[in-house]
Amino acid sequence: MASQLPEYKQKFLEVCTAGGILKFGNFELKSKRISPYFFNAGLFHTARLAGAISDAFAHAIINAQKEDGLEFDIVFGPAYKGIPLASSITVKLGEIEPANLDTISYSFDRKEAKDHGEGGNIVGASLKGKRILIVDDVITAGTAKREAIEKIEKEGGKVVAIVVALDRQEKLPAADGDDSKPGPSAAGELRKEYGIPIFSIITLDDVIKGMPSVASEEDLKRTEEYRAKYRASD
Repeated sequence: MASQLPEYKQKFLEVCTAGGILKFGNFELKSKRISPYFFNAGLFHTARLAGAISDAFAHAIINAQKEDGLEFDIVFGPAYKGIPLASSITVKLGEIEPANLDTISYSFDRKEAKDHGEGGNIVGASLKGKRILIVDDVITAGTAKREAIEKIEKEGGKVVAIVVALDRQEKLPAADGDDSKPGPSAAGELRKEYGIPIFSIITLDDVIKGMPSVASEEDLKRTEEYRAKYRASD
């Protein structure tokens, strides 16, 4: 069965499965849900895999620029996983679109402020008066993204969008434990709260579209059932 995905998404999906970054089976999440798939962006540590994820991020960002009018000055990576992403994505954006070479910078934050040398919480380009694009692996509860937005605003920057590797399109756990009720995703809550777009390289819908070439029929069936049960309403 031919994939319906754009080439860069299908290539990214194949790299993720081949590298063991996207696995199918039974995985207990922090929410205690048993997921038929698991995505571990911390495994993008070889030169080949780091190049693959930065290339996929760059294509997703450039698509958002062309199709959604996304404009930004700085790629911001929240510590820790976002740090290598911000730097490698910025390099890749310059390679793909030479016009970006002298117009786009990157920054990241420290977990603790440095009290000597240049000091402060931010490393890289100054955020003051700049349009900031946050990049990270996934959005789980949204807590880390809220912290990043708060830091950026404190430095005088304006967050214009967030881009993640995977959008699970999954509703947040219900406060009363009743997962049969409709509910928003963490990404949806952030969109509503801050009024900013959130883009991704791939979504759960994309994973399912591309699964026939990378997973078994049984894995596909279980993932479709999981989506039906936990799909977010936003």
